[in-house]
Amino acid sequence: MSRIAKIKAWARQIKRDAVAVYLAARDPRTPMLAKCLALAVAAYALSPIDLIPDFIPVLGYLDDLLIVPLGLLLVIRLLPPQVLTESRAKADTLLSRPKSYLAAALMVGIWLLCIVGLAYWYWS
Repeated sequence: MSRIAKIKAWARQIKRDAVAVYLAARDPRTPMLAKCLALAVAAYALSPIDLIPDFIPVLGYLDDLLIVPLGLLLVIRLLPPQVLTESRAKADTLLSRPKSYLAAALMVGIWLLCIVGLAYWYWS
């Protein structure tokens, strides 16, 4: 397996685990400390807002390469094994669903219509 393929597989695993951690946080069998940490890690991993913006050379991506995996590792160690296994299976199912480009285009169109409508209202 080439180095690029290994990195891609690792990135897919991180994405799956971020979704799994979010799902595990919603499970009633998850301890409260693990729930709080899981929600924080999932929110950071899935949020477009970073502590250090990505346009800053090296440091911008370094926080994503350190904070998210270390946070996931901590939460995974705190989760009950059965909850983690079930959450990973649910995350695999969610991530394997086909993406609807038509729905995405529809949502973008609705947002554009709203922006045009607001601009028209503002300038008239």
